[in-house]
Amino acid sequence: MNVSIVGSGYVGTTVAACLADAGHRVTNVDIDDSIVKAINDGESPIHEPGLADLLAEHGGHGVIATTDYEDILDTDLTLLALPTPSNEDGSIDTSILEAAAESLGETLAGKDDSHVVVVKSTTVPGVVEERIAPTIAEAADAELGVDIHVATNPEFLREGSAVEDFRSPDRIVIGTDSELAGKRLDTLYDPVIAAAEDDVPLVHTGTREAMMIKYASNAFLAAKVSLINELGVICKAYGVDSYEVAEALGFDDRIGAKFLRSGVGWGGSCFPKDTDALVAAARDRGIDPMVLDAVKERNDSQPAHLLALLDEHVDVAGKRVAVLGLSFKPGTDDTRNSRAVPVIEKLRDRGADIIAYDPVAVKDMRERYPEVEFTAADSAGEALDGAHAALVVTEWDEFAALDEEFDRMAEPIVVDGRRIISRRDGIVYEGITW
Repeated sequence: MNVSIVGSGYVGTTVAACLADAGHRVTNVDIDDSIVKAINDGESPIHEPGLADLLAEHGGHGVIATTDYEDILDTDLTLLALPTPSNEDGSIDTSILEAAAESLGETLAGKDDSHVVVVKSTTVPGVVEERIAPTIAEAADAELGVDIHVATNPEFLREGSAVEDFRSPDRIVIGTDSELAGKRLDTLYDPVIAAAEDDVPLVHTGTREAMMIKYASNAFLAAKVSLINELGVICKAYGVDSYEVAEALGFDDRIGAKFLRSGVGWGGSCFPKDTDALVAAARDRGIDPMVLDAVKERNDSQPAHLLALLDEHVDVAGKRVAVLGLSFKPGTDDTRNSRAVPVIEKLRDRGADIIAYDPVAVKDMRERYPEVEFTAADSAGEALDGAHAALVVTEWDEFAALDEEFDRMAEPIVVDGRRIISRRDGIVYEGITW
């Protein structure tokens, strides 16, 4: 199948490479010349495990990147994988998606055959039907449901495991009222489903329902993490190991074992943005999202709780403090809504001398905090040299292997926000929720 994708971010690039690996021919459209060149040269423009290998194999032939929308005319289906960032009130900004929809429509005005447009971008219910689809049809001077067929196909890719998530999805959700769009999407995913190790449910629903499934999924998971974090704080107050509690909880199939690791909180591009958007959408309809507000409040409080534990052991003013982990999760260089951001800012407010380390996510944070020292070494040991305290913010495997490196600290105070450091004699250890 000939497929086109507009957008080459985390979602667009990963989906393009994975679809090419599934046997489809993919045209990737992006406005950034450097990204286009990287993909065509078989290089990944982002850090994502497994993606570099796929692009090395398929970049420039199975996946062809371009800045020219006209190349879409030779394809049967177009996926819109563009960002919908947050406005100040938490609602989504659809301007990038709408601009792409107009450009796509203008391009499709030159096509005689019917074309299927699939929105993978995360949008609240109603945006696709009320704005995106009419924009495409008007720009193409075409009729919806006849010349242009629109569908929604939300992504459920986790950064750090996006390739594996695409290959072995928990479910594939297709939202459309168009029989043609539904059939083409079935064809698109047939090889993915056939290659998956387990059975993959294919969920056909309406466009609005498909988008709400995406929001509901992320809101539910964010709520689960915030709840286990709150339970963890209570457990710590009673001297209870929250991880032993969580392990027993996980055996209850009504609860499940996943997302029960208490810690310093969630971040990234999905949970914060989608929870904020759902809260804003609820308020727009006169609904008070009391539970979701509490979910956000608990998550926002976790970095302060981490620092309060540090305050019990040392006054960090003028002291060297190591921050281990800058990405919002391991396996990615994405620092959007990383818990390291409020941690660094609160340390800065306390007058600490901050040194930070992450295996891959340094560039953006260096630009954001020029006053912070970022170790150039390829290990965390240098960050610990002479430090009076260390805060573990991201659960990189490298940090779990740290041991004698803590002996290089001026004061071996370790506040672990992810429960990956082993307690031992010679370390003053605090876990955030245990």
